[in-house]
Amino acid sequence: MLGFSKRLKKKSSKNPLEIFDQYEQSTPSHQNAINALPGWNCAFPPELNLEAGTLPLYADDRIAWALQTFGSIEGKAILEVGPLEGMHTYMLNQRGAARIDAIEANRLCFLRCLITKQVLKIDNASFMLGDIQSWLAERDEVYDLTIASGVLYHMADPGEFLRLLAKRSNAVFIWTHFVLEEAMPKDDLRWLPFSGNVETRTVDGASVRYYERSYHHANANASFCGGMKDRHFWMHRDDILALLRAFGFSHIDIRDEDLNHPGGPSFSLLARKAVSES
Repeated sequence: MLGFSKRLKKKSSKNPLEIFDQYEQSTPSHQNAINALPGWNCAFPPELNLEAGTLPLYADDRIAWALQTFGSIEGKAILEVGPLEGMHTYMLNQRGAARIDAIEANRLCFLRCLITKQVLKIDNASFMLGDIQSWLAERDEVYDLTIASGVLYHMADPGEFLRLLAKRSNAVFIWTHFVLEEAMPKDDLRWLPFSGNVETRTVDGASVRYYERSYHHANANASFCGGMKDRHFWMHRDDILALLRAFGFSHIDIRDEDLNHPGGPSFSLLARKAVSES
């Protein structure tokens, strides 16, 4: 019996007041929720005194320009592709959208969006986790405006994404990188992530060029917010615009074209169908 008592004492020697790691001990706060998830990219509005990432996308002038150019979104149905951490969603919500469907495939980004929704009181948005291509292919609804910022150049089949997007959108805002050879000489370091493989694909009868790239294991970082597959493709600038026009977007406004962007040439565009087509 003595040996049994010693074993009991040994097993119960752990501090009975210890709190398990999965519990938060400090006073409840939004900062606790932010700290619970790693990899934040975006900052919160400074008046909230919260620490997260550094990108001030809650006041992104690209989105402000898109909404000014498009016109009022009050009462409109909006689709947001790749909301990242919900800061653009916050801007859309502030402008009075009737409904925002925000589709995110990255699990950590999706969870960070839910925290942003709570912190910034985004009441007209539904964040959903999954593949946008499936969402577009399986639904019949046509949105008044789609926001796809920082998405196209991460796609494994960007032309097909544009085709599906065109079927479900009367207008689209896109910020993206693209290929433009005259802006990237052969010794340009921005070519390094590219494999050198250039494929020609046919999208709805149109030939487009696909430039193969790799993330080179960047996806191992918690803050990674790229595409679903390592093998992804950039499109040529001219092919992006040609496809959009072929899909019925007859009015295209371009802003912020930056051929010297360190990540690769980029631009913002708002593409709209004519009233008779929408």
